[in-house]
Amino acid sequence: MQRHIYLLVLIGSFFFIGCKQEQKSKTPKVERQEEVASSSVEIPQDWIERRVNNAKERLSATKAGAVIWQAMEAHGGLQNWFGSGALSFRFNYQPLDGKAGRDSYQTIDVWRNRARHISVVDSTDQFGWTGEKAWLKAKDSTSFTFDTKFWALTPLYLMGHPFVIDGEGVQLELLPQVKYQGKTNDVVKVTFEAGTGDAPDDYYILQFDARSHLITATRYIVSYPEYFKDGGHNPEKFMEIGQLTKVGGILLPTSLKTYWTKDGQPGEYITKIDITEISFQKNLPENYFEMPRGAKVL
Repeated sequence: MQRHIYLLVLIGSFFFIGCKQEQKSKTPKVERQEEVASSSVEIPQDWIERRVNNAKERLSATKAGAVIWQAMEAHGGLQNWFGSGALSFRFNYQPLDGKAGRDSYQTIDVWRNRARHISVVDSTDQFGWTGEKAWLKAKDSTSFTFDTKFWALTPLYLMGHPFVIDGEGVQLELLPQVKYQGKTNDVVKVTFEAGTGDAPDDYYILQFDARSHLITATRYIVSYPEYFKDGGHNPEKFMEIGQLTKVGGILLPTSLKTYWTKDGQPGEYITKIDITEISFQKNLPENYFEMPRGAKVL
């Protein structure tokens, strides 16, 4: 899931114009002195339109890309995805083998792939990705018992398809249709050019209902070098997409179920994921995704 931090190579050089707005009460709270800013993040509409038009032209040029574009439209459109603000949600990842879970409130800048996570147990325990570096602020090593650099944007790449593959370095291949839960699915394999991100050997195999164009399942591997220092990857996983909910005009899953893949279908059920408190935030201060005082670079 290392696409989480590194996948999207954004088009052009972006500088944000501020527009002061009222903070939503549901936004996870951080220390007040770190939130104070004179303006909030705002993305000019003409930048969004250019990026969307470029994505449509590029994707529509191939059969595999056309499937992805249809899915983006069915899920609410790339224009809404980038124009609605930062994506905020609680992501509760619960392994069924007794290993420690990963549960945090997180806010993701989907335009520039920046992230900030806040512990559900102690709001002073936080970690994130500024777009250039990973950081951690925690009282001790028990606050987060997992690789927070790896996890900073991983949840987005588990629940944000098809929108998270509009960047450069992405290679798409149309695979034969399959039957899944009694319905015909279009299938697209996503791979990455050499040198793209931290783990270009990752892949996703995305399944979409052939009639509605909505995502139904994702197969993927993890080849993060910190986990596989001698190369290689974990066995392929099969992730079932749960019920979709509409937020800001975008359809997003409220749950995910992960299995080991067996003959292209779900095998042993291994992880339960609940995604709640989903919203888009347009009122975040400019410095929201920067390292807070007292944090350390990872």
